[in-house]
Amino acid sequence: MQFSLQHPLHADLLEGVYAVAEPAGYQIALSAVAAGGGEQRATYTLLADRCAALILLGPQAPAARLTELAGQLPVVSVARRLRGTAPGVEVVRTADDEGARQAVDHLVALGHHDIAHIDGGRAPGAADRRRGYRTAMSRHGLADHARVLPGSLTEEDGATGAHALLDATPLPTAVLAFNDRSATGVLDTFLRARVSVPDEVSVIGFDDSHLARLAHVNLTTVGHDIPRIAELAVGRAIARLEGERTPTGEAVVAPHLVIRGTTAGPA
Repeated sequence: MQFSLQHPLHADLLEGVYAVAEPAGYQIALSAVAAGGGEQRATYTLLADRCAALILLGPQAPAARLTELAGQLPVVSVARRLRGTAPGVEVVRTADDEGARQAVDHLVALGHHDIAHIDGGRAPGAADRRRGYRTAMSRHGLADHARVLPGSLTEEDGATGAHALLDATPLPTAVLAFNDRSATGVLDTFLRARVSVPDEVSVIGFDDSHLARLAHVNLTTVGHDIPRIAELAVGRAIARLEGERTPTGEAVVAPHLVIRGTTAGPA
């Protein structure tokens, strides 16, 4: 199983995969994508260990490379839409666009109209979350208020987006960040700038990682159905190994909004 040390969500997914695989009689071999080591090296390590199947969390390798791997052994991609570009690769992902729509719907229900989105750049799921945000804003008649700022996966990216919002006029009343790490960077920047959350600006993350659950963060966020994702990922890998006839292709799991202390009605 390949995962990234930079994504708190992956730790939750690892626990979920272990909980499903071990009772089924399968062992999990891990290979981490660290800041100094790329996906190719992590994948090679798993292949060298003669793993029977690969579960890849948020892979960023080209679709052609994933197809090549799928010609050697069962491959399950988790948390990345492939749009049919990688034949033979099983896909299990959250409906990221629906999660973004849930976040916007929540903010609009609280009375917000000026809602900005700090996006995830080219990260897996970013395009869907960006599209879901724009779709929801348009559906609420707020297309003219839509603002998408470039971002990515880290706290630093969230902080950069927050600084851009502070420099702009006017400051939005709510911000949807690409993930919880980005949202944490937004919260830190607003704290340093003496912008009160949620009294002046509401903030929503995405993932419901352990960061969001910390008492001093208490982040409203969009959560993944980790047990269901893990069940589908492991189940599809085992089915391929054992030659069972099961649904193939893309499995899309519904997200859910987790409301905490960083959202409230606009001042």
